[in-house]
Amino acid sequence: MNQYKNYIDGRWCAPATGAYAPNINPGNIEEHLGMFAASGAADVAAAVAAAKESFCSWTERPGPERGKILYRFAELLAANETEIAVALSKEEGKILTEARGEVSRAIAETRFMAGEASRLTGEHYVSEKPGVEIMRRRVSLGPVAVITPWNFPVVTPVRKISPALAYGDTVVFKPATLTPLSAVKLVQLYEEAGVPPGVLNLITGPGVAIGDALSSASEIRGVTFTGSTSIGRRIYARSTGHFSRVQLEMGGKNPALVYDAEDLDEAAGQIVAAAFASSGQRCTAISRVVVSRNEYGPLVEKMRSLIAEITVGDALDEKVQMGPLVNESQIETVERYVDLARDERAEVVIGGERIDGRHKGYYYLPTLITGISRTSPLALEEIFGPVLSVLTADSFEEGLDICNDPAYGLAGCVFTRDIARAKQFIRTMESGMIHVNHGTASQAHVPFGGVKESGFGAYSIGPTAREFYMTERVVYLK
Repeated sequence: MNQYKNYIDGRWCAPATGAYAPNINPGNIEEHLGMFAASGAADVAAAVAAAKESFCSWTERPGPERGKILYRFAELLAANETEIAVALSKEEGKILTEARGEVSRAIAETRFMAGEASRLTGEHYVSEKPGVEIMRRRVSLGPVAVITPWNFPVVTPVRKISPALAYGDTVVFKPATLTPLSAVKLVQLYEEAGVPPGVLNLITGPGVAIGDALSSASEIRGVTFTGSTSIGRRIYARSTGHFSRVQLEMGGKNPALVYDAEDLDEAAGQIVAAAFASSGQRCTAISRVVVSRNEYGPLVEKMRSLIAEITVGDALDEKVQMGPLVNESQIETVERYVDLARDERAEVVIGGERIDGRHKGYYYLPTLITGISRTSPLALEEIFGPVLSVLTADSFEEGLDICNDPAYGLAGCVFTRDIARAKQFIRTMESGMIHVNHGTASQAHVPFGGVKESGFGAYSIGPTAREFYMTERVVYLK
């Protein structure tokens, strides 16, 4: 079995702990993908020191030169797309089509950020005094910690690392414990693209121990994190104690409000695609539908028919439309919520059980549940799996209130032919991203983020990324 080390100061080095942990294919738990460094505080300290030491030389390198390295990295991603997609599918469970799409998205986001390295602008102010020039400059923030989740192990690291490098920051990268193989392959390509020693450092291992050490390090000037709200709170508390900047992308409980839809077939198709992509294991997944009573019956039947056509199986099988969940804990969480729905006398319209027997992995049927109340945990809590719940509303205003019930506020969508209602949804929906007659999908150059317990700090992707990765300096020149 292959053994994978940390990458610190331009060298692949064994962890100070001397320990390694296995990585397992969730679609075939008998397949081990390698042994990965199980790092500790000493490894974090070494990586932070390397990032600090290399910062001055990297930030002084002209932006267009940094951009050239990122363009080269994008070319390498494209040349290795299949290899990376297969690794992603094997360790995370995402079907190969989605994995390829994730790599393609990472390429697009990197190319945008490579261009941003040449678009670093400032401002000039008119002075009150003669002979004085006043300028506002953007400067690099400093060493940053990048902490990423398992559900998008290629595009999420890239959308954090590439802007950091474009804007002149150095990086300590901590990937999710469940998906270290994708991280290793990405760092290998950044290295091949020409990122200098110490500018990008990789540490794998247990999340809490490494995350605590990174967010507590005063040399780290910013922490960008994607993951659960509970861990986001922990990182915020540790980082802000020494005034490090924090960017948090956390959970979601995203609604689709269907009220006088132009096309119920289109709405059903958009909702099902957004609910069950990545086996429902994505923060922007639609996890609940709020629908008028008139449209309830037809919409549920259309969604049930589409869900029945979803083929579940090995992520590398090109005919499969939904792969496994990432591990036993995740599938147990889904089972617990479905059992709760049954206890509450809700109806499991389709799905609601594991697939056992021929499959040696964590497979669960895509599930549609009706008859839940707006106070049910299924309506309020993030399940992070292939479960879609349906609620009814007697008015558009009631539907909006139900949409805003959860503590989360990442994405929300409305399907309606009424432009006044669409505008009301845009004004009233408490989400960072709003979709009208459109599923919860984002684009590679457009800011991405949430409100309430879904997000904190600057939005990622696109030009708003500089709000996290750069700071400002005002200059009076006489």
